[in-house]
Amino acid sequence: MTLDVTAFRLAAAWLRRRVRGSEALLILLAVVIGGAAGLLSVVQGAIARTIQHLLFALPSGQRLSATPAIPLPALLALPVGGVILALFSHAAKARARKMVDAVEANALHGGRMSWSDSLVISGQTIISNGFGASVGLEAAYAQLGGLVASIAGGWFKLRRADLRVLVGAGAGAAIAGAFGAPLAGAFYAFEIVIGAYTPAAIAPVAAASLSGVLVAQAFGAQPYIVHATVGEQVETHHYLIYAGLGAVAAVIGILLMRAVAEIETVSRRVPVRAALRPVLGGMLLVPLAWMTPQVLSAGHGALHIDLEYGVPLTILAAILVLKSAASIVSLAFGFRGGLFFASLFLGSLLGQLYAGGLGWFAGHSLVDPTNAALVGMAALAVAVVGGPMTMAMLVLEATHDFSLAGATIAAGLVSSTIVRETFGYSFSTWRLHLRGETIKSARDVGWVRTLTAGRMMRKVERATPARITIAEFRRLFPLGSTSRVVVIDDQDRYVGIVQTASAFAEGASPSDAVGTLAIHREQVLEPDAGIKAVMTAFDAAGADEMAIVAGDGRVLGILSESYVRRRYAEELDKSQRAMFRED
Repeated sequence: MTLDVTAFRLAAAWLRRRVRGSEALLILLAVVIGGAAGLLSVVQGAIARTIQHLLFALPSGQRLSATPAIPLPALLALPVGGVILALFSHAAKARARKMVDAVEANALHGGRMSWSDSLVISGQTIISNGFGASVGLEAAYAQLGGLVASIAGGWFKLRRADLRVLVGAGAGAAIAGAFGAPLAGAFYAFEIVIGAYTPAAIAPVAAASLSGVLVAQAFGAQPYIVHATVGEQVETHHYLIYAGLGAVAAVIGILLMRAVAEIETVSRRVPVRAALRPVLGGMLLVPLAWMTPQVLSAGHGALHIDLEYGVPLTILAAILVLKSAASIVSLAFGFRGGLFFASLFLGSLLGQLYAGGLGWFAGHSLVDPTNAALVGMAALAVAVVGGPMTMAMLVLEATHDFSLAGATIAAGLVSSTIVRETFGYSFSTWRLHLRGETIKSARDVGWVRTLTAGRMMRKVERATPARITIAEFRRLFPLGSTSRVVVIDDQDRYVGIVQTASAFAEGASPSDAVGTLAIHREQVLEPDAGIKAVMTAFDAAGADEMAIVAGDGRVLGILSESYVRRRYAEELDKSQRAMFRED
């Protein structure tokens, strides 16, 4: 038995070395992970749809949001879903900890994800969507896809850069499998989860996305992709019109994201326990769903209906308002999920309204409503989710029309630019911002968090009392022995920094206390201050060196500006080299 265990450990160590050193084996690992991510997407989608069919008595193959009408008693499943979600969250102790999604894991934790947190996120999302809340399953898909990659990469002890790529590949494969769109899944990995396009990541990400689609289709997945026929050929002047649509989508997207945050703040003031807020949210969703079931779930069925049939603009406008309200209420009152597909659905409505409004104003049609719906679909999703190329590829794979994909890229870039300049966040990073994080994308900034003042400081073992005379200071610290000395009071609390040269300057009285020469009395650093905060503090203080002081005033160490900037440059260079696999 001992020999068998030893042989297994040796074989595992050999395999780890081979995967870490071989790009081909890393791609093969990505294929396996992509297949697992695609399968998990099928399983999660099947569970949620089964719950919906049981609760709302849907015919086989019927989407919840495509149902003509739902009896009022059946809509009571919404607040019941809030109860189930509250019980599940309580059992999983979900509110007792901060759960990390794939974007945050890649940005701050080098791709390391918690399996328990990921299962809780998936469970909460399935319950929310399954009971009809106006949220999508895409967050759950990406979460478990990234988790599979994180676990596998951790077992193989991959480098930080490789693990981040693999997590992006897993999340992208899950999205690709759900939508039946390998290009969109691959760009989702690059733009949303990895945060950059890198040559070394192309092959594993593409392989994982293809694998995810093939496995999902093999297990009978119903892809979310919208199969649509382009209404008219896109001409050059249409790009300007669609750029305007991108600008409108940006404004709507920002309003939508801010509304979620504002209503969430209001919901917290309601005299109801935080765990029970989804119950109240479910009750608020009932009248919205009674007016139109199109507000329920993510909106896959509703999107197809509104694209295929000539729905009047007034009805489209009403659905846009009601669906927006339902999504805001769902998220603000604690249902778990995302706005990925909801933003696609809302964007398609916006595009049709935009085309109809322009036609009414001009007296004739300026752009085809179907084309505008597809462009609007992508533009609003870019505003909310991010990823202009992701959404452009989604439109390309839906229509197989390159000219419309080009117009989509133009609208997406306008939308992305406006959101980035005026708002600065996608929905996922905006939620992280509200939680106190500062990341704006999945770019790897975790190394910045590790470079704190406490980690970089030079320790001060024994500070000098500020009460000693300048004469005694000169004896203890001759010119050339040190450039600066930290001085403290009788209670060992920080007083300031004395420049040695100032004690030897003409006019310094030998009988005066050396503490009178201290500078930077108020300019100190906290030990957990990040490197960017440290550099900002140096700029504000105009100091060459600053002391690191604990909360009780004790001096922990000293840090020079030149060392801080050198360390920042070194780590930034190391991060960039790791990104391109040059290390």
